[in-house]
Amino acid sequence: QVQLMESGGGSVQAGGSLKLSCAASGFSFSSRCMGWFRQAPGKEREVVAIILTDGGSTYYADSVKDRFTISEDNAKKTVYLRMNSLNPEDTAMYYCAANPTRRSYCFPEHLSGSDYWGRGTQVTVSS
Repeated sequence: QVQLMESGGGSVQAGGSLKLSCAASGFSFSSRCMGWFRQAPGKEREVVAIILTDGGSTYYADSVKDRFTISEDNAKKTVYLRMNSLNPEDTAMYYCAANPTRRSYCFPEHLSGSDYWGRGTQVTVSS
């Protein structure tokens, strides 16, 4: 049974930092597509960052490049999202997604249609 559990959200002031964690279970962690999406009130869900686990490639949305970093700990089966220089536009519910199919590459579309999502963790940035 695939399970994804996010943690690390909270409230910060603009310019601050947060680190989100997504602990995965129920599938092999190596060479899998995992990532973070977010959804703000009244807006559509959007991709933030994705990673091919076990040392693979990464992808970032233009809006978070150079501010956010996605990483993994294979031993802990956990994917992280380090968020620096946060601004109010980053306020949203952040969701972890996974595609349990073994892959050699990973694009946002491999996750956006996934059946496997966490419950989300709220990030609120005040000005």
